[in-house]
Amino acid sequence: MKRTMKMVFWLVCLCFLCSLVWTGQLALAKDKIVVGMARPISGWMAVIGDSAFRPVYETWVKQVNAEGGIYVKEYGKKLPIELLIYDDKSDVGTMTRLTEKLIVQDKVDFLWPACGTAFVFAQAPIANKHGYILLTAEGGATQIKEMLRSLPYVFVGLSFSDWYQLPVFAELLGEKGAKTAYIMYTGDLFGIEYSGVAGIEFPKHGIDIVGINSVPPGTKDLSPIIKKAKASNADVFCSFGYPDQVLPATGTSIALGFNPKAWIGGPGANFGFYHTTFGPAVEGVTGFTAFACSQSKAAQELCDKLYKGKPEEIQDFWGHPLYWASLEFWKQAIEKAGTLDQKVIRDIMATQKFKTMLGPTWFENGLMAKECHTGEIGQWQKGIFEVVGPKKHATAKFVYPKPPWPKPKK
Repeated sequence: MKRTMKMVFWLVCLCFLCSLVWTGQLALAKDKIVVGMARPISGWMAVIGDSAFRPVYETWVKQVNAEGGIYVKEYGKKLPIELLIYDDKSDVGTMTRLTEKLIVQDKVDFLWPACGTAFVFAQAPIANKHGYILLTAEGGATQIKEMLRSLPYVFVGLSFSDWYQLPVFAELLGEKGAKTAYIMYTGDLFGIEYSGVAGIEFPKHGIDIVGINSVPPGTKDLSPIIKKAKASNADVFCSFGYPDQVLPATGTSIALGFNPKAWIGGPGANFGFYHTTFGPAVEGVTGFTAFACSQSKAAQELCDKLYKGKPEEIQDFWGHPLYWASLEFWKQAIEKAGTLDQKVIRDIMATQKFKTMLGPTWFENGLMAKECHTGEIGQWQKGIFEVVGPKKHATAKFVYPKPPWPKPKK
């Protein structure tokens, strides 16, 4: 009799638990939101990852968790964010395997991005296949605009080549009377995209491309190309590559006395370590940007959070405001959804606007609308990377021609 009563008791308990699962009341047991990332903690991309998205997500998560986390109605409480980060060693293949592991084995609640354009292209289809929202950070290119039609779970926050950087740069150059340009680009997806878009945008403003060179990733001796560029007497020199080429190209240009009227490099010139490396020598160098601290109250508040009010210590002028705004957008979408269901949140992100540090912010066909951008082209002026284009967001006038490099010390 006692044995029968015990069996009945446990059967009743089991039925009760099943009813809780069925009605969703067990959701109250969840105590955190786990976000997974495969990032370049080591390897050649680490310098970008450490300066770009990392300072933003570390500061943002700390701030959100200090406030208790993200409120999710389904669970009736705020849930703090826990990060699970693997080192992809700056290798695309390793990153894709780790992304699958985060989704399939670790079963993280959300996925945050890998670092770099080629990495985004490789990671996006994986996230979409599993129905995971992928809010990207470092990376974006022309081709991805077409891909996004078949990747509804992918949202690209960063501005890039024709969205809307090079059109603005070409217009600035055309207004100043630039006639010729020489292009050096890294031989990967990023460089190919940028050189191709420049080939479309520059001629629209009367700028002829008089030379173009592809450089294999990892190339350090750039003197042969800089010598060719100097011999071309081009008005504009473009270094479309990563810091491991932009910095050597800068140093070689200085050493060889190559003084074009405009010198643009990126990603590279947009990082704080670029100015730290060369100091006042980079006066007038241009690159890609999204804001300046002096632009608005919200911009200044971000500077205070990330750089303690010292704009000369800014790590990444191009990406930081866009990454921060993307995370603000993501958080508000979750709170409006009231659930951690990826599809519900995705639908909200794809169709609605939220206020972020950029102002009203929204995505169009997976791309952060260009109307949300608060800058495209930046220029080093007196130690500050000022916004010089487009004019409606400018914090300083575009200086053309740029000052010559200081003469190398003998």
